[in-house]
This record gives sequence, C-alpha cells and structure tokens, in this order.
Amino acid sequence: MFAPPGLLEQGPETARAFLARMEQAGIDHVCCGDHVSFAGLGFDGLVQATALAMLHPTLPVSSGVYLLPLRHPVLVARQLADMARLAPGRLIFGAGIGGEDRHEVAICGVDPATRGKRMDECLAIVRQLLTGKAVSFHGTFFDLDEAVIAPAPATAIPIIIGGRSDAAIRRAGRLGDGWLGIWNSPRRFAAAAEMAAEEAARVGRADPPRRHAMQVWCGLADSRAAARACLAPAMEAFYQLPFERFERYCPYGTAEDVAGFLAPYAAAGCAEFNLIPQSPDHDQAVAGTAAVKRLLAPA
Repeated sequence: MFAPPGLLEQGPETARAFLARMEQAGIDHVCCGDHVSFAGLGFDGLVQATALAMLHPTLPVSSGVYLLPLRHPVLVARQLADMARLAPGRLIFGAGIGGEDRHEVAICGVDPATRGKRMDECLAIVRQLLTGKAVSFHGTFFDLDEAVIAPAPATAIPIIIGGRSDAAIRRAGRLGDGWLGIWNSPRRFAAAAEMAAEEAARVGRADPPRRHAMQVWCGLADSRAAARACLAPAMEAFYQLPFERFERYCPYGTAEDVAGFLAPYAAAGCAEFNLIPQSPDHDQAVAGTAAVKRLLAPA
C-alpha cells in the first residue's frame, strides 16, 4: 500500500510506528510516488524510498512510478546502487514516463514528445550499469564511454515498467521485469501480459517479464457509501477531475467488495497490487488493505 500523504513530514517516530503497523498486518511493501513539479508540487521518489527504507528494518519499498526520463540514467543508477547497499534486496523500482503534467517534463529540459524514446535509452543504460560492468552507449540522447557504477547490487533490483499505452507494455517486454498497469479492465490486463510476453520473445529474451502489477485507488470502510465518501474527494483533489471519470476502475466498500473487484485481475495475471487506500483513518486503511490481501491470497 501507499504511505499516507505527509507521513514522512510527521517525524521519524510517527512514520516508524506506521510502517511497523503495516508490516505487522502482513502488507508486503510500502509504495511511494514521484514528482518533480506537478502543478508546482512534488517529492522525489528515490528520496522517499530511501527514507522509508531507513525507518523500517525489513519492509520492502516500491516506487510507483519514478519519472525516469526526467533524470540522467547514470545518476539514477548510482542512486539505485547506493540504495541496494543501504537496504539490500528491498527496492522495487517502478519507472514510467509520466503523463499528467507536460509542463513538469518541459521544465526539466526534456521535450515531452521524446519521453518514450528517452525512456528506452534510460532503461537500457540503467540495466547495464547495475551489472557493475563498464558500459559504453551511443544513442540519441545519451553518449557514454566506459561508465561504471560499483559496487553492483548483490541482489538484482526488479524494474517494473508503468504506463497504459501499448508502447509502455512493449517496453516492459523488452526491458522490464514486469508491467505496472493503472485504469484498465481485467481483459486489457490479460492482453497486456500477453503483449509483453510476445515482445520479450520478439527480442529474444530468455527471461520474459512476469512480475505484473496494478496500481489501484480504492476506498476501504464499513460500507460502500462511507468508502466512496473517502475516495471521491481525495481523487478529485489530486487529479482536479470529477470522480466519475475514474469510478469504474476504483473499487470501494468493505475489504470483501474491493477483493471481489480485484480478483479478476489476479486471474488475468496480476502478481501484485499497489493499493492507494482512502479510509476514515490510517488504521482502517492498513487493516482493510491487509484484509484484501488475505482474501485474494487463494487466487
């Protein structure tokens, strides 16, 4: 599940206690987002991930998603390798091109129209650098000779590629360990998993991506009405759009309601869910998320 907004600003003891409750409830990993300047606001995803990892000794951390094309891949590889030293085996690197705010891309010196191709080069470079070997790369956006990032992570960092487009899904097939979907149907999810596998086969990968995931806003409360009352205003405030634009993809109600909505995605090949729960309070969000996991476990 995603940590609640502002958790890290509440101080280390509050954050530490919240993460401990998550782990004790059986939640698999804590998630964080990433923005440089989303309508002026933001919180760097790898800074968040590092802080969260340092506040709990074992809980894995997932970035969902880090806007990789806005950064230089050598610097990102350095950050990832450093985090692997600080929290070995605990980072899941979700990366994507972003899409909500083209101005955010432009002020980082990146032409929004080139994000996809730039993402491909970034991923190829980062994956090679994380092996610890010298990397030379001569592309459209990056030109490297004998770049080295050492020490290499002792345990490979899973790289999950986010995005709704066919291009993002094929990118996951070529360069990712899985695909991270959002705002799609179970049928689309199954088709995406197949498309990623086909792309992996096309480029001759011996290890096709299998760690497919879904990012899901959801409302968790004692009734559907109470859950919707938590979820709708939170999403409208974040996206500045009516909740009805998202409602068909955003389950709400009891844990049973949410698990019932998500079960077809699990059947379609979804290995993990990153829930963004909205509840009357944080304790109910943690308990509800843990209950959804238990209900889905047989699937």
